[in-house]
Amino acid sequence: MGPAAPFGAGAPAPGRPAAPSEQPRAAARPVGPEEPRGSERSERLPPHRLRALTKHGGRSLVPSPCKGRCPQQRWRSGPPLPRPASRGRRPAEDRRPPPHLARQEGWADPELSWPGPGSAERGRPARSRPAAAVAMAIGPAANRVPLPVTSAPTRGSKMAASAAMEQLSCVLGLLLLLHSTDSFYVPGVAPINFHRNDPVEIKAVKLTSSRTQLPYEYYSLPFCQPSKITYKAENLGEVLRGDRIVNTPFQVSMNVEKKCEVLCNFPNKPVTLTVEQSKLIAERIREDYYVHLIADNLPVATRLEFYSNREEEEKKKEKDVQFEHGYRLGFMDGNKFYLHNHLSFILYYHREDVEESQEHTYRVVRFEVIPQSIKLEDLKADEKSMCTLPEATGSAPQEIDPTKENQLLFTYSVHWEESDIKWASRWDTYLTMSDVQIHWFSIINSVVVVFFLSGILSMIIIRTLRKDIANYNKEDDIEDTMEESGWKLVHGDVFRPPQYPMILSSLLGSGIQLFCMILIVIFVAMLGMLSPSSRGALMTTACFLFMFMGVFGGFFAGRLYRTLKGHRWKKGAFCTATLYPGVVFGICFVLNCFIWGKHSSGAVPFPTMVALLCMWFGISLPLVYLGYYFGFRKQPYDNPVRTNQIPRQIPEQRWYMNKFVGILMAGILPFGAMFIELFFIFSAIWENQFYYLFGFLFLVFIILVVSCSQISIVMVYFQLCAEDYRWWWRTFLVSGGSAFYVLIYAVFYFVNKLDIVEFIPSLLYFGYTALMVLSFWLLTGTIGFYAAYMFVRKIYAAVKID
Repeated sequence: MGPAAPFGAGAPAPGRPAAPSEQPRAAARPVGPEEPRGSERSERLPPHRLRALTKHGGRSLVPSPCKGRCPQQRWRSGPPLPRPASRGRRPAEDRRPPPHLARQEGWADPELSWPGPGSAERGRPARSRPAAAVAMAIGPAANRVPLPVTSAPTRGSKMAASAAMEQLSCVLGLLLLLHSTDSFYVPGVAPINFHRNDPVEIKAVKLTSSRTQLPYEYYSLPFCQPSKITYKAENLGEVLRGDRIVNTPFQVSMNVEKKCEVLCNFPNKPVTLTVEQSKLIAERIREDYYVHLIADNLPVATRLEFYSNREEEEKKKEKDVQFEHGYRLGFMDGNKFYLHNHLSFILYYHREDVEESQEHTYRVVRFEVIPQSIKLEDLKADEKSMCTLPEATGSAPQEIDPTKENQLLFTYSVHWEESDIKWASRWDTYLTMSDVQIHWFSIINSVVVVFFLSGILSMIIIRTLRKDIANYNKEDDIEDTMEESGWKLVHGDVFRPPQYPMILSSLLGSGIQLFCMILIVIFVAMLGMLSPSSRGALMTTACFLFMFMGVFGGFFAGRLYRTLKGHRWKKGAFCTATLYPGVVFGICFVLNCFIWGKHSSGAVPFPTMVALLCMWFGISLPLVYLGYYFGFRKQPYDNPVRTNQIPRQIPEQRWYMNKFVGILMAGILPFGAMFIELFFIFSAIWENQFYYLFGFLFLVFIILVVSCSQISIVMVYFQLCAEDYRWWWRTFLVSGGSAFYVLIYAVFYFVNKLDIVEFIPSLLYFGYTALMVLSFWLLTGTIGFYAAYMFVRKIYAAVKID
């Protein structure tokens, strides 16, 4: 059949219906200049016509030229068409709805959108579909007929326009809301502006000592007290740390100097310490206690100046300055005890830029103290509570004799200095460390360890493993197959469920909780949201995140438990929610009883303990059950090989395949990647230091995850090559081998760095260290287990198993 005749040459005149003899046999769609006719063009029929084709014996149905004016013959038979080759979806440009659905779906009138004998050929203008659907509905670019887009609205265009208007209104509303919202600070971090003579409140936090690890309240010693003692409402982290923030009688005003003032308002009547109070103060001095005060949430610090190892000429010019947190309660000289009863406060302020007509505002940017011990006879006080300090060379210290009553005066002075340090940088003084280079050394050391492990792993996977898979997939003789040895021979037992699958899945679920909690806490702290200026925020965030991460721990534990052919999911969920938290709570409760006996502020109060129990059973337990339920209902992990009914006999293993040897071998490399950072973490915990280098800690954590995963893969490969398929528990234990080295390092740190000699401080140290080691073992064991599990599934999916 030739090309279509032009208008006027065989085509019906406009406005006149075609005669029966003139009715074309082609489809209703217009034919392009190079488009073939007949069955060649019918291959691009829409899906609804192809479906109609299968119902009418291979005869195609094409639109009739009567276009609805012949109600008895809306469709008629056409030439036979071939059936489609496949039942897949056709290209998007050929997906056109039938005419009776086109109006419902918002398309233009199908009788006018598809020009044919009844539309353009009759001289009527063709109306198009919505512009967004024209390219999809017309067909391939070579056969498209340009259709004029008119302004006739359709249902689809109206719906699209209304949806666009709704989205635009939402965006505009959000922009208006953001524009109308004022900027805000995180609570506790917003700066406070002071005017001259405004009171600057001095508060006490606690007394601490690295020798006893027992914090005490400020008023546990007979210091001067205000008329009304008011304690600040602490958050959960502050309570667990032993902070008890309370007001003090120090009267400090912004930019107002004070030479010397008596604290207890009794200049002619000194403070008399009883024998019991004198003994208590002497004991605290011997235990090397520090007093911690804060002003405008800024901790007090003692300036320490010393010369470094420089030449003689440079010593006279420069000094190294470091700051010690808090100030010493007193000092010892031989067997005598001396109390620091005079405090010289040095506060630095930054003057804020304001307009000329406004009053200057100030912000506190540093808080220092110079403690002094001055004998009562050398302090000359008058009736106005003012005193005169003696010369430094001729004063004697205030001695505290624990065998008798002692009389003394508590005095203080205030000095203000202007500083160029801005409020946002005021914590740099406390957080500045002179040994930042050692952190970079730690990172470089860790990266070298990871590259070393990556080299070993690449050698195993690229060379050995590929060779094994290639040999296993060869169709060798039966005799050669019987002589083979290696990890393929245990394919029928490698996924055999281990002993105690419920306990294993519960420990792994707790490990997932710890992993998610630690990852989020370190990342958020790296962004600066959990800085030391927010007291207790780090510990509070960690506690709540561990509770809420129970849903993820329960999900992974439930799915693994079902993979290991477990059926008692309720008991498994309860075990996951209570096993690790129960051990932690039990150890903490026993240690808390000893702290209660010492009347320390580090003891968790009973209401706080009840609140923690409510969080455990009210938040963590239901979330673990929820996650366990969905994890148990989910499809179990798909193991690539089936498990034999009869377990395979395990050959005798070499000495280096022992579990304890594996723990020693697998733990040293991950520990070597992070032991330098571990020193700073221990110093922050046990020596009351600030830890803030969370950027380094985040990098070390990522390196730890990578190294644990790599060493776990290496160890499980060696185990399977030795034809030992009991890898479930072994991988979990061996991957946590670095926790054993953490325990060894904790003992080393206790012996060489700390000066703890009493029983209860030693018990506290090793009790909390045991919790840290247990948590670290769960964390690294979980990381290594899932890495090994993915590796085992991957290698057994790559070989052909009969």
